Amino acid sequence: MSLAGQVRGRFAPSPTGPLHAGSLVAALASWLDVRTRGGVWLVRIEDVDLPRCSPAAADEILRQLASCGLVSDEPPWWQSRRDLAYAAALERLVDNGLAYPCACTRKDIEQAAAQAGWVHARHGDRPYPGTCRPERGGLAGRPERAWRLHTGRAAGAEAVDWTDRRLGPQRQDVQATVGDVVLRRADGLWAYQLAVVVDDAEQGITDVVRGEDLADNTARQILLQRALGLATPRYLHTPLVLAADGAKLSKQNGAAALDLADPAQALRAAAGVLGLQLDLAPSASLGDTLAAACAAWRARRWPD
Repeated sequence: MSLAGQVRGRFAPSPTGPLHAGSLVAALASWLDVRTRGGVWLVRIEDVDLPRCSPAAADEILRQLASCGLVSDEPPWWQSRRDLAYAAALERLVDNGLAYPCACTRKDIEQAAAQAGWVHARHGDRPYPGTCRPERGGLAGRPERAWRLHTGRAAGAEAVDWTDRRLGPQRQDVQATVGDVVLRRADGLWAYQLAVVVDDAEQGITDVVRGEDLADNTARQILLQRALGLATPRYLHTPLVLAADGAKLSKQNGAAALDLADPAQALRAAAGVLGLQLDLAPSASLGDTLAAACAAWRARRWPD
């Protein structure tokens, strides 16, 4: 889908509620990165987690973006309509011996990881220790629950290197810190990691600009890209908007919906989080604010 040399970026919100201040920072950064390089900016509604997502919230997000002058250059994509594409990707991994079914419950995983001496805690969970890998007996007569990527067979899983345009060189041992990544969940829903990799490739995304809290996902996404024979985009992870307690501002910790009574002011605040200095009067129009933000982004000269 991508044209040779064309920059293509995207903003991919989860419609679990309206945008908040942190969401606008990520949306503005991705839009600026594309606009200042003459590219195409897309919006993708990441509603793969259907129980938590709402069509009404998705519609509200699109309205919020439009009120800020941030409009997708192509019709928005909806992950909930992409089941066949994700199924085809999983089948390709299975055919290449890179994915397997898993019967483990959360309790099973915690017990097996503890017995294996895996003490690294990640967001409260332990890495998956490979209990159901085919070479270890597979399902052993238990019913299939989920599907996982076999990181032991995925080339380079022990050292995924990548360079973030803002954070610099990064490295992660996916096998040790995460384990075998879930591709399809026990509830039958597609996992975020597989969905985002498949969609970025099919939409021809060349540049992923998103919040710094998602930097930790990058290594396993690169691993999946390699396993599927897909191109790896460039990555830039932006500063986060923090709540009063220092935690990341998010819907989970009660972030208030974005106040768009004055969209230009909301954009100026988002630009400030990105370190962009806009020499504008408080009454500056939306168009002037976006133009000034583009000029400031160019001057910042994020590396390609």
